[in-house]
This record gives sequence, C-alpha cells and structure tokens, in this order.
Amino acid sequence: MRRSLKRLLLLFLVFIALPGCDAVKNQLAGDSGRHAKQGEHRDDDDDDDDDDDDDDDDDDDDDDDHEHPSKGHASATGGASEHGPSSHGAAGHGAAEHGEAAHGHHTHKIVATTSVSRDVVSTQSYVCQIHSCRHIEVRALERGYLEEIFIREGQQVQQGDVLFRILPPVFQAKLETDIAEAKLVQIEFDNAKRLFEQKVVSAQEVALAEAKLAKAQAQVKLAQAELNFTIIRASFPGIVDRLRNQQGSLVSEGDVLTTLSDNSTMWVYFNVPEARYLEYRAQVAQHDPEMSVELVLANHSKFNQPGKIGAIEADFNNETGNIAFRADFPNPEGLLRHGQTGNVLIHRQLLNATVIPQRATFEILANRYVYVIDENNVVQQKQITIKTELEDIFVIESGIDSGTKIVLEGVRDVKVGDKVEYELRDPSEVLRNLKNRAE
Repeated sequence: MRRSLKRLLLLFLVFIALPGCDAVKNQLAGDSGRHAKQGEHRDDDDDDDDDDDDDDDDDDDDDDDHEHPSKGHASATGGASEHGPSSHGAAGHGAAEHGEAAHGHHTHKIVATTSVSRDVVSTQSYVCQIHSCRHIEVRALERGYLEEIFIREGQQVQQGDVLFRILPPVFQAKLETDIAEAKLVQIEFDNAKRLFEQKVVSAQEVALAEAKLAKAQAQVKLAQAELNFTIIRASFPGIVDRLRNQQGSLVSEGDVLTTLSDNSTMWVYFNVPEARYLEYRAQVAQHDPEMSVELVLANHSKFNQPGKIGAIEADFNNETGNIAFRADFPNPEGLLRHGQTGNVLIHRQLLNATVIPQRATFEILANRYVYVIDENNVVQQKQITIKTELEDIFVIESGIDSGTKIVLEGVRDVKVGDKVEYELRDPSEVLRNLKNRAE
C-alpha cells in the first residue's frame, strides 16, 4: 500500500512539471509534502523500497524549493506566534514563583498566649456501688412452722421489734419439763439443808443437792433460750426486704426469711488506680485529711450530703491494678438504698499548677506536644506530660514552665523553624473564654 502511494505521488510530480500547471503544481506540492511527512511516521518494514523512491524524490528538489521559502517564512512566523505566548507564560510563571518565594519569607500571623500558674481543683470520677452500713440476712434458728409474720415488706423497724414467730411445740414442752425438774431438785435441796441442821445428814449431802439444783436451773435457762429462738427480732433499726416465706410455711434451721438493712449511713465502694492512690496519700499527708467527696446518682443529680473517705482495702487487685476505697455518706432522708450505683467525685486541690488551654496542644503517636515561641519568634516543638485534665484545660506536669509563650490559634498553620508574628493574648482572658478542647 505504501509503495502504491509513493508511485502515485511520482506521477503527480511529473504532471506538475508540465507547462501551464503552476496552480495545480502549487496545490499538489503541499499535498505531496503532507504525504511525505505521513510516510516518515510509518513502520520501517519497507526501507529498501523507500531508498529507490527517495532517488526519484531528489529530482524534484528544484520544484520544492519554490515552495520552501514561503513555508519557512510561515513556520518562522508561526513559531514566533507559538513561542511568544509560551515565553510570556513562562516569564509570568517565573514571576509568580518569585512572588511566592518572596511571600514565603513573610512571617506567619498567629495568636499566642502564655502558660500560667494558678490553684485549680481537679476532680476524678469513679463508678461506685452503694451498700448499707449494716445489711444482714434474717434466718430461722430452729425448725418449725412459720406461725406468724409481724412485718410488711419495706417496713422500717426498730431494734428489738418482733419480726417472725415459729410454732415451737417441742421446745415449749422441753421448757416445761425442765422447769418441773428444777422444782423437784429445789425441794430435795431444801430437805437436805433441814436435815443437815438437825445433824441427820452430812454437809456433803447438802453440797450434792445444791449442785443438782444449779444444773436443773441451767437446763431451764437453756430451754428458755431455745424457745426464744422461735421468736425472731430485729437486731438493729432498718428496712425489711422481701419476705421469702409465707405464713404457715415449714422452715428449717438456717432458712432465709428476709433481709434487714441499716441505711442510716451508706458505704460507697469504688476502685482507684495505683497512681491516684499514691496522689491521694500524698495529699492526705500534706493538706487535707478530710478530702471532700461527692456522690452522683443514676439520674445525674448530686446527692445532697457530702461524704468522706472511710477506709481503704489492704490489697491491690493484681489483674486490674486497682485498690478499693470506701466513702461514707450520711443518709438521713433514706434516699439511698442498698445495691444502688452511681459515680463518686473526688476533688483535689492543686496549688501553683501550670495550666494551658487544651486547644493549644496536638497529639502525635500518643504523645502530647505544644508549639513554643522562643525569644527570636521562632516556633519550636515541645513534648509535654499531662498531670491531669480539666474541662478545656491541661495541668502540665513537665515539658514547659509557667510563662512560656505558646501558639494558641494557628497550630495547623505553622511548623518547626517558622518565624512568626503573633498577637499575644492575656492568659486569664483566654482561660475564661475557653470552649474548645485539644485537636
């Protein structure tokens, strides 16, 4: 196909060489040039055949020379028109880059503040379980029928009130038998004493009779005690729980009849991590042994009575690393009940603590950082250690001191080594108007 096109091209060139065909020649010369350019971009499979055709093309160089000056002029003009805008664009781009570079030397405009020392109150919250100070199971001490129930579920009772009575036929009969036996022994003792006075019996007989009487009286007391076990009384003031058995039920020794709770003072248990335990002991030793404790109930309301730490367990839990604390809360209105849950709030006062806004910090790989502005207004990155977290505020343990200038707004816009211009805001005003936490 390529060979046929080239032969056709040669025939056209011969035709153009004829006299009187200048116009046609000019038109076809352009077409031949385009076909030649297309042939240059094709595959090189027929290079040997192209060499023969190229010899014929050389014969027409004179004819092509008439066309080249105008085309060269057009190319030069077109080249000038093409390169003109490009050169202008390149120049503009270079100027823009120069402008950007010049702009890069400008300092950043940010907002800064300083870390400040002040006394703050730190609050830790712990999930807790609420228990009565006394909570017992009321059990049957003897076997028998539940003859009578003197209480209602949820009733407030006083110490010594009768709760239950168990039918005691055996113990009543035993008591009566022991009383009769004691009377008989008493008669024998009185008779022995009279005979001794008459010197009929010896003193030894009187002593034996007296011993028998003491034994009989002890048996009566034992029978009376056993009979008393069938009457169950309240051991302390409290609230009666659900009744486990109904009247007339047969109960055995040790069966649970109900529970009794003394809710006058509530014991609130919660688990504290080891680090917080050490902080608590340090504060107790230095400042306030009667640390304030608050109780938040399940409906998020605060209990209206303050509490205090009543006890700390002896051992840490090796699996959790926690130790149990007990806070004591008075419960005069009886609002708290055994088994409730809530949250304990422990307030600690931190004196001269270094504080910064949370939004001035950022986190990288679980480490907390802040941008510091040095004396040359150059940004430096400092790692900080957080002692405790308050609302919108971090209390700093280490990393920066009070009075250090830090980037407050524009943390995302600066990097280490940047020289910055900044608006320095008063830290007291900043802390009063904080709303945003750390990024």
